[in-house]
Amino acid sequence: MVGQLLSVLGYLIGQLLSVLGYLTWQDVLLALVDIAIVAYLFYEIFVLIRGTRAVQLLKGIAVLFILIPVTQWLRLYTINWLLVQVRTMLLVAIPVVFSSELRRALEHLGRGKIFTRSIFSGGYTSERVIDEIVEAAGHLSSSRTGVLIVIERTSGLEEYMEEAVTLDSLVTSELVENIFYKNTPLHDGAVIVRGDRVAAAACYLPSTQEAVTVELGSRHRAALGITQVSDAVAVAVSEETGTISLAVGGRLLRGLDLRTLKEKLVELLPERQPLSQLFRRGSAK
Repeated sequence: MVGQLLSVLGYLIGQLLSVLGYLTWQDVLLALVDIAIVAYLFYEIFVLIRGTRAVQLLKGIAVLFILIPVTQWLRLYTINWLLVQVRTMLLVAIPVVFSSELRRALEHLGRGKIFTRSIFSGGYTSERVIDEIVEAAGHLSSSRTGVLIVIERTSGLEEYMEEAVTLDSLVTSELVENIFYKNTPLHDGAVIVRGDRVAAAACYLPSTQEAVTVELGSRHRAALGITQVSDAVAVAVSEETGTISLAVGGRLLRGLDLRTLKEKLVELLPERQPLSQLFRRGSAK
């Protein structure tokens, strides 16, 4: 048995080498460029849908396509027939289900934004940023000002920033306090922090669909909602009681003091240097 497998493998390798022998260096170069472009497009698609409902839907579709040959092999013909019919219906359903993601992709393509990302770019959350957020949360808690700060990690939150107010400002406690000061234009909604920058303000987030205690207001429900659909971390301050809460993974930690809040943020947001910064630092030596 092993000998047969080795002979088949040797035959396949021989065929491959014979085919490669007919290729010129131009053919090899074009093939590498072709593969690189396809890989980059798949990466951009992954970045675009990361942190959205599309990820869970794609997982379900992948399971469906795996089950079809499995049920065929197990001779479960009725189940196999049903799965095949579902697969056929998906050809019509996918454009409807992914309508928002397709719209965002076409908008980004039209604006040229889909090519502006780089695998070497990215934010990192330093301890300075955490200190500024904790200080702002403490001051706003004392004045019982409602706050919702969402800190982006690996899941992209671009879809929640498209209709918001773009800031791209350095994170400082004074800036955060001014944003959430009562009756200011940016008071409603959430602030999204990316790396050491306040990326956007007045962001409206999805509210959790799970049953929660009536004590939780819209900010806490939004904090739970955004952490259920992404890996972001959310800091919320109650406008009624001034209580500081931290949401992560769809769970809410309430009644935190400033020391505990900082410890949790340092644990959840380890400082990490983006590759672009490392390359610039290395070239400067």
